Amino acid sequence: MSWQTWRTALISAAATALVVGLLTDTGQPTHPTTVAQASPPASGPGTNHAIDDPLTSERTRAWREDRFGMFIHFGVYSHLEGEYTRPDGTVCRDAEWIKRQCRIPQAEYERFAAEFNPAEFDAEAIARTAKEAGQRYIVITSKHHDGYALWPTKVNRWNLRDHSSFDKNRDILAELKAATERHGIKLGFYYSIWDWNDPDAVHPSTFGRYKERMYAQLKELVDNYQPSVFWFDGEWSTDRPSNPWLTQDGEALEAYVRTLDPKIVVNNRVGKRRLVDGDTGTPEQTIPAEPVSGQLWESCMTLNGSWGYAKWDNRWKSPADLTRNLISIAGRGGNYLLNVGPDARGRIPAESVDRLRAMGSWLVRNRQADAVHGAGTPGIVAEPDWGSVSRKGDTLYASVYRWPGAGGSLTLKALSGFDVRSARVLGSTQRVAVSRSGDTVTLTPSGAPTNDIATVIAIGVAPPAPAAIGTGTGLKAEFWANRKPGGTPTVTRTDPLVNYNWKYQGSPDPTILYSGFSGRWTGFVQPRFSERYTLTTLTSNTVRLWVDDKLVVDNWQDHGPLLSSVAVDLQAGKRHKIRLDFRKESNEAVAKLLWSSPNTPEQVIPTTQLYPA
Repeated sequence: MSWQTWRTALISAAATALVVGLLTDTGQPTHPTTVAQASPPASGPGTNHAIDDPLTSERTRAWREDRFGMFIHFGVYSHLEGEYTRPDGTVCRDAEWIKRQCRIPQAEYERFAAEFNPAEFDAEAIARTAKEAGQRYIVITSKHHDGYALWPTKVNRWNLRDHSSFDKNRDILAELKAATERHGIKLGFYYSIWDWNDPDAVHPSTFGRYKERMYAQLKELVDNYQPSVFWFDGEWSTDRPSNPWLTQDGEALEAYVRTLDPKIVVNNRVGKRRLVDGDTGTPEQTIPAEPVSGQLWESCMTLNGSWGYAKWDNRWKSPADLTRNLISIAGRGGNYLLNVGPDARGRIPAESVDRLRAMGSWLVRNRQADAVHGAGTPGIVAEPDWGSVSRKGDTLYASVYRWPGAGGSLTLKALSGFDVRSARVLGSTQRVAVSRSGDTVTLTPSGAPTNDIATVIAIGVAPPAPAAIGTGTGLKAEFWANRKPGGTPTVTRTDPLVNYNWKYQGSPDPTILYSGFSGRWTGFVQPRFSERYTLTTLTSNTVRLWVDDKLVVDNWQDHGPLLSSVAVDLQAGKRHKIRLDFRKESNEAVAKLLWSSPNTPEQVIPTTQLYPA
């Protein structure tokens, strides 16, 4: 799936020869046919690629609240079910990387593809399983690294309709689209940038032709199936075959996807997995130890040890561990994309279905799903060592993995002032006594846990009353058409937000070239709560930030995309003086100003709370 997975899985495997479009055993070429050119949208001076704040926008709201999705890795590699017997009789094992890692010759791999017949792929059963598991969206591999498309693409014949033994009248993506709609589940597509099959994908001199075909396929996917997510992969620099993908290619691809459907949620592998790429970060096979700053995020993980189906892989995670993963991820503000790998016939293994249903059973029991769906970081309390805490509105959901013994207590560290109005164990009538001393909140339940996975205590809280929503219009913005701020600005205006991602070819204004410029925002910021705020800048090149005339961030050295954070105490309703300086030295340009506090989830500081100087 990723280069990390590849290296840890079979680093000793020898490389395959450079992949080219050979003839299939039926005499049909698998390499691409000529397609109409699909060009990226125009960019240049004045372009801002930050279309909204993904942390708070309506476009991403459903994705943020869903918290739980199903990943499906399925393709020609599924036909081999994880094993390839070499001509000398030895057996090589892998899953979705089996062609490359086991050095399967292209012609032989195409013969396997011609035999591929997932006749038992049941979209209705898959969507129903996702529904029963509490998963709100599905992402399936429309095209993995081997370049094989699961839909009847017109771009080439290397696809499930034209190169398999599968029923040519069936379209499994259309079937999955219909089934997910029936069950109220959103559908998204994984799409590999790296392509082992297209001969134009391996060299910079021909890469443009490959990108045209990539764009054409993405347009087919949007036009035919209206996905809610594009989950890109294969963006890293590598060889065997080589991958010429650059950050500039990511800039153009992301902009192109936005023209197809501006509502689509795009992951950061559209570029180079950075905070300035796409909408969502993609930690793989790991869970961040704390909330992630600067970008939405989603941990993708396997149910066993493999992404694609491998009949020998019995390293199944327990339902308890999987459910606790989901709970902890939600409490840290992330999503959990949990993978299944259908077998050669298109069937999801029973072990996967059983575990997903067990997770769903926990979610529906006692309405414990409230601790996950629509919930996020608690803000006002720290994560405890006995479980996880999430927050939805004015309710904290404390999911307890280690229940105290009779008469024992649980403690939470408070990060802000709040009162506790109520505390109850979901699915139980037992009392929960609550006391607070300083920053320690003590919970003492009177009975036993309700289940062995996680017993949830719902805690009603009364946070401090916020100041009224402000009436701000933004900050005064000054821009210079050179790399040194000072003198008469080229442009002066009021910017409603500091939320810019100019990337390589954008700039603050059509009169300013993207080769180099500088900017300054000045005015006042007005918080709604009196508490400690974290102010965060996401910039490239250079940044300086002053609050109440005190320099709090000072990084005036040329750098790539970087988060800089500082904790400051702010007073509700007070207008605190603020100034942000920035310059673009080279390469990309981004400038964002965010804040968070115990009662303010991280976001680009909104217009209503900013006032020009």
